[in-house]
Formats: sequence, structure tokens, C-alpha cells
Amino acid sequence: MLENGTIFILAIVVVALILFGILLSFVPVMLWISALAAGVRISIFTLIGMRLRRVIPGRVVNPLIKAHKAGLKVTINQLESHYLAGGNVDRVVNALIAAHRANIELSFERCAAIDLAGRDVLEAVQMSVNPKVIETPFIAGVAMNGIEVKAKARITVRANIDRLVGGAGEETVVARVGEGVVSTIGSSDSHSKVLENPDLISQTVLAKGLDAGTAFEILSIDIADVDIGKNIGAELQTEQAEADKKIAQAKAEERRAMAVAQEQEMKARVQEMRAKVVEAEAMVPLAMAEALKSGNIGVMDYMNFKNISADTDMRGSIGKMTGEKKDGQ
Repeated sequence: MLENGTIFILAIVVVALILFGILLSFVPVMLWISALAAGVRISIFTLIGMRLRRVIPGRVVNPLIKAHKAGLKVTINQLESHYLAGGNVDRVVNALIAAHRANIELSFERCAAIDLAGRDVLEAVQMSVNPKVIETPFIAGVAMNGIEVKAKARITVRANIDRLVGGAGEETVVARVGEGVVSTIGSSDSHSKVLENPDLISQTVLAKGLDAGTAFEILSIDIADVDIGKNIGAELQTEQAEADKKIAQAKAEERRAMAVAQEQEMKARVQEMRAKVVEAEAMVPLAMAEALKSGNIGVMDYMNFKNISADTDMRGSIGKMTGEKKDGQ
């Protein structure tokens, strides 16, 4: 009987320990004790409510303890609502502490909005204290004399907390600076002026207010390196001359083809005329025979015609022989 009672008591103790372990896993008692030790008043039922709302209590309570120790007035409801919205509570609290230490005015609502917008609010605060240097690749521009000038710029920017939400990023700043460098080089009379005074580029670009609408404030633009590229003007002139040459050759070929076509046409016409002459000459004997048969001409008339024809052929032969002798002399 005693052994049965001992077993029953041990079973009750084991069940009690299991239930107590489950209770401790559901109710963060140690976290509650840590908060009380840090001077943060949190009800145990608040922690249980977080469990029911599927909020990890450590993700909210630990940043709250950190904020309380830093002297920030942040409530647990603000941190929990930001967690439920998908924000990074720890990063927001760290950003608020960094801003508080640097005497930068930054409210929790503003910081939470920046975090929910996808910006790294802690990095933005750090960049407000310690400006960042952005180095551009070589930006090529062509001066008025046709010489290409390549410039590399270093942009010193500071994060603008007020414009982090909706402001453009680093890519926009680099693109605007590149456009300003190209336009400044293009407005220079010669490349030598750019080489003599590279500060002119930075001064001109900085005066355009390129940081408008961006999440940064441009502090300075420094030209780190300037190099000479190709003679774009000479290359363009060479290409233009080559194009003009090809156009002229094409036109000359077109004229030659037209001349050849005209020559072929004239030869065809001459051959056609010769054919007609031969045809007409072939008709002469027929016409003479028809005239003799019909009595339009007599035999003597025909003989006179033959004599005249023979005389004409003889004179042509003599003239041809005379011309050949003159050419031989």
C-alpha cells in the first residue's frame, strides 16, 4: 500500500514538473524578471498576451529594456505594433539611441516609417553623423575642340532623415553628378581648360543642387582624377570623309553605269539603222526589176545607173587609198 502511494506521489510530481515546464515555455517568466530588474514595469499578463498574438516577447522586451536604459520614452505598445507591422524593432531602437546620442531629432513614428519603407534607418543615422563618400567610375565628356576628357569624382553625402521616405538613392545621385560632369566638360572651349582647372567641374556641378528629391545632402564633389581620351572630333571628321568618299564613289558608279547603258542603247540603235539600210538596199534590185518589168525605166537608164554606181565605187576606193598613204607618211 505504501509503495502504491509513493508511486502516485512521484507521478503527481512528474506531471506537475511537466506542466510547470510547459507554463514556463509559454509564460516568459525569466524575461519578466529581467525586465523588472532593469526597471521596466511589464505585467506578466502582457507577456502572455504577446504569446497569444504570436509575438515573440524577447523581440519586443529586450529592445524596450535597451531603450529604457538609454533614457528613451518608448512604450511597449509602440514596439509591439511595429513588430506586428513587419518592422525590425531592434534596429529601430538602436537608431533612436544613436540619434539621441548625436543630438539628432528623430521621433519613433518617423524612425518606424523609415524602417517600414525598406531603408536601413540605423545606417541612415550613422551616415548623418559620419558622411559617406561615393566614388563614381570614369565619366567621359567631349570638349568643344573634340577631345574626350575622362573624369572620376568623389561625392561626399550625408543622409537626410526627413527625405529618407520617398527620396531617391545613391544611383540617382551618381547619375546626376555624371550628367553634370558631362555637361560641364562639353561646355568647355578646350580640354586644356578642364585639365588646368578641374575644380571648375566640381563647382559647376555642386551649384546645380543635384541632391533635390534624394535621400542625401551633397556636402562636396571632388574631382579625383582627370584623363584624356580619344580625339572624337578627328574621328568624326574621318568617318564623315569616308562616308562622303563612299557616296561620291556610288554616284560615280551610277553615272558610269548610265553612260554604259546609253552607249549600249546607241549601239543598238545604230545596228537597228544598219539593219534597216541593208533591208532597204536589198529592196533596190527588186524595185529595179519591177521598174524594168513595168516599163518605168529603160535598159539605157539601167546601164547609166550601173555606170554611175561603178564610178562612185571607184572614187571611194581612190579616196580610201589616198587617205591610207597620208596616214603612212
